[in-house]
Amino acid sequence: KKTVMGLGGSSVSRINTKAFSSSFLKPTLRANNPLRVAGASGGRFTCFERNWLRRDLNVVGFGLIGWLAPSSIPAINGKSLTGLFFESIGNELAHFPTPPALTSQFWLWLVTWHLGLFICLTFGQIGFKGRTEDYFER
Repeated sequence: KKTVMGLGGSSVSRINTKAFSSSFLKPTLRANNPLRVAGASGGRFTCFERNWLRRDLNVVGFGLIGWLAPSSIPAINGKSLTGLFFESIGNELAHFPTPPALTSQFWLWLVTWHLGLFICLTFGQIGFKGRTEDYFER
């Protein structure tokens, strides 16, 4: 029987040493989890599948091609969005150590080009995975 000194000089007697827990040791008593589903994710309840992203390189490849094709059409004063974006990159690299000014056209082309790319990739992921998993057939 050991005595542990507490605040104010009072002593607490420690009879059972198993009352203290450690994160390194597994607890001997398990609490019942009402959300536990047998066989799902090793017995743990999850809201999403483990592989919720379901990444596929086909989507990335076709999405990039699907965005480069329309963004390369010369529709803005005879120039394409991709051409304007890459041209603005070249103009900004010409004075490299200095960053682009806030009024530079580079920011407009950067945001527009990438927003279109990410929208195309998102819809590509929805369409490709929805079709392969028969989501649209239901």
